Amino acid sequence: MEVLLTMGIMLTLIILFLGLGVWVFLGLFMVGMSSLFFIGDFPLDKIGLIARTVVWRSGSAWELSAIPLFIWMGEIIFRTDISDRLFRGLSPFVQWMPGRLLHTNILGCTLFAAVSGSTSATTATVGKITTTALAERNYSNSLSVGSLAGAGSLGLLIPPSIVMIIYGVLAEVSIAKLFAAGIIPGLLVAFVYSMYIIIRCIIDPSLAPRSTEKLYFADYLSALKDLLPIITLIVLVLGGIYTGIATPSEAAAVGVASTFFLTLVMGSFSWKTVADAAMGAVKTSCMVCSILVSAAFLSTAIGYLHIPAALVEVISSMGLTPFALLAILALFYILLGFFLDGISIIVMSLPITLPLIIQAGFDPIWYGVFLVLMVELAQMTPPVGFNLFILQGLTGQSIGKVVKAAFPFFVLMCLVVVIVSIFPSVVLFLPNMM
Repeated sequence: MEVLLTMGIMLTLIILFLGLGVWVFLGLFMVGMSSLFFIGDFPLDKIGLIARTVVWRSGSAWELSAIPLFIWMGEIIFRTDISDRLFRGLSPFVQWMPGRLLHTNILGCTLFAAVSGSTSATTATVGKITTTALAERNYSNSLSVGSLAGAGSLGLLIPPSIVMIIYGVLAEVSIAKLFAAGIIPGLLVAFVYSMYIIIRCIIDPSLAPRSTEKLYFADYLSALKDLLPIITLIVLVLGGIYTGIATPSEAAAVGVASTFFLTLVMGSFSWKTVADAAMGAVKTSCMVCSILVSAAFLSTAIGYLHIPAALVEVISSMGLTPFALLAILALFYILLGFFLDGISIIVMSLPITLPLIIQAGFDPIWYGVFLVLMVELAQMTPPVGFNLFILQGLTGQSIGKVVKAAFPFFVLMCLVVVIVSIFPSVVLFLPNMM
């Protein structure tokens, strides 16, 4: 039980530091150093050497170069009219479906997630267009806000995903295979959300007012023209990765260059947009990478204290079945989601949970998708769910109403977690073909 006591002390320190308002990356460093000094009885010079080595090794990983580039690409799209074109392009193709324009939330987030990699950018970019447009047309506010809260989280699951890059670096698995693993589950989530909207709108047609607008062939051609920029970026970025022509980092660079070219062609390029997007990308990238480096140090500290090996022994002695272990971890992550953001959840928990998962016989690629789904759930849980606060700012509603609207989509996401747990081939089908 000594390992549980050690973990309890470290968890208490993390909660204490975060509760005091200490920056996440600094808090993780302080916990790692304190644990090595007081629990492991390491001398300060040895701790300093470990810290320097880990910071340099984790901070200089080539795979991390994709993070600022994907963020920059999303920031540029957010500040140009590509997002407006996305809504206009999708609108004609959903008019025949029960729920009509409500599906633009789902499809818009799915497409934007394929060029962004960020849940907050996905939610904000699609939400700034659709929340106003749907409200003006008297669509159900609850379904509008709830579907955005759920579908906005697809920015983490559908490649290119920043969280998957972080997981790949920490777990030392192929990022390209992780990207491939996220495609089918991401489309499954989008499908489940759309089916829910269809069923709700069949039961109560007033949730989506009937459109009297007649559409002609020319309208669909015009819509395809509006969708062309996003589709072009998806083909260039993901096509380069899956054909093996480019690594994720190289594909990200191609994506940024292509975004610049598209804004020039469409006449929405300006140096102010470039500067604002670059500054936004720098701020977010520094936050992400600093947390990642500090988490790598904490992970190393946990390894030096032999916690993962001891914890594996404890869990093994409990005789848990693999699915019982998954259920416990799922509950653990949902609870963490009440207090921490997604990146912090992954980097803090992975050093402990990954050895358990491998010991139980699960594929680390599959576990990466499972973990991302759990982080997506965290985006929809108060009081730290980023998607909820973004939507609160966009709609001006109380956080309570936003949470209530998002709850059905939280439950639907849980259903998808159950499906991929029972049928792991949903996740591993595409990676196994690479």
